[in-house]
Amino acid sequence: MTRALMIQGTGSDVGKSLLVAGLARAFTRRGLTVRPFKPQNMSNNAAVTADGGEIGRAQALQARAARVAPSVHMNPVLLKPQSEVGAQVVVQGRMIGTAKAREYQAWKPRLMESVLDSFERLRGEADIVLVEGAGSPAEVNLRKGDIANMGFARATGTPVVLVGDIDRGGVIASLVGTQAVLEPDDAAMIRGFIVNRFRGDPTLFADGMALIAARTGWSPFGLVPFFPDAARLPPEDAVALDAPQGRRDGAGPLIAVLRFPHIANFDDLDPLRQEPGVGVVFVPPGTPVPAEADLLILPGSKTTIDDLECLRAQGWDIDIRAHLRRGRRVLGLCGGYQMLGRSIADPKGIEGAPRTLPGLGLLDVETVMTDAKRLVAVTGTTLADDEPFAGYEMHVGDTTGPDTARPLLRFSDGRADGAVSRDGLVAGTYVHGLFADDRQRAAWLARLGAAPGSSRYEAGIEAVLDRFADHLEAHLDCDGLLRLS
Repeated sequence: MTRALMIQGTGSDVGKSLLVAGLARAFTRRGLTVRPFKPQNMSNNAAVTADGGEIGRAQALQARAARVAPSVHMNPVLLKPQSEVGAQVVVQGRMIGTAKAREYQAWKPRLMESVLDSFERLRGEADIVLVEGAGSPAEVNLRKGDIANMGFARATGTPVVLVGDIDRGGVIASLVGTQAVLEPDDAAMIRGFIVNRFRGDPTLFADGMALIAARTGWSPFGLVPFFPDAARLPPEDAVALDAPQGRRDGAGPLIAVLRFPHIANFDDLDPLRQEPGVGVVFVPPGTPVPAEADLLILPGSKTTIDDLECLRAQGWDIDIRAHLRRGRRVLGLCGGYQMLGRSIADPKGIEGAPRTLPGLGLLDVETVMTDAKRLVAVTGTTLADDEPFAGYEMHVGDTTGPDTARPLLRFSDGRADGAVSRDGLVAGTYVHGLFADDRQRAAWLARLGAAPGSSRYEAGIEAVLDRFADHLEAHLDCDGLLRLS
């Protein structure tokens, strides 16, 4: 029988996703066939799968750690927030509709059928399935109909290990308190705990580990020291953008990225953020675009028209025109590309109420939202310099107009994508992941006057996954986790 182990957390962003990725790499290196699984995820950072759907970015990274192609069954329910109270619902890779938070609760029983179907499919092809929970099981007000944490664990008989983040403080209370609020049958599913992101002398927390074990009856599986290189792995949640940002030292180019309220697929910028000598700053609402920026990027958006309205409300449209008057470049990615055109029309109400909004008018193109979503991996080259790229399309909407006669990219199948302004300063594309190819990224930086870098992005991700697996093997009882599964 295929083994399974579920990693839940005392809250969001305690490190569940990366722990699953690290364990996936560690167990894969031991010769096991591993599959990651997250019953329900909420994220606007998504990835396209080989089977033509979309899943959370974290599950794509976990699949990579397990050295397998990502599948829609690794994240059968994906919620993509469109407002403070509503989200697009993606089931087994395909959007089935949108729901308000309260409406979604009524959907859960039928969604559980898809969750269990996907889980069984993965069990049929693996030695062990590593399951990641969502949020925290301590949110007992949401326990009825739960498909993400204890509801799933109970339905499948999957043992749970609970993770607490000591870097936040209060880890003893969060672990012991989680047990205190759970119903006894739910609490019985938790068999052990992990304390994550410890800094300092681990012997100073030995008594803390013993106290948690004594209060809960759970087995301690390890105290994981803080792993700085985790920041080099693609993040899933926009909370990662709240971390302090480094600015350039004056020697290299500065790239500014507008941080829309509904920013999506912001991992597009990770390869640039990790490039030595390059400054990348995310510009939050209420902050002007830095006058010294060499390149301004309008990233993807889950609700393009709403974020375009926000852009204008912040006065960023004025900043963009001033940026162009200084002879600097602007690049739009997916939703950001749509904003650069003359208009965006949503006649079917794909993103909300049907409406049409004037765009920024920096590209002579128009976009019409459609109910067909394009989800496909792509490869090709940039027309300007014939440098290669590999990425993916994930968008609704068709963009047409005179400036598309000057496309930015040429796909391997001969299709063209994107548009470039007559003066060459403004460009847009639907392709995500453009900068991950080292040669493509170097070409963009060369346009900004940067010297060729030595960064190897994809190889760097692999190296970090291996080092993190080593880190977990050294500090966790991985043999014990396998016995528990």
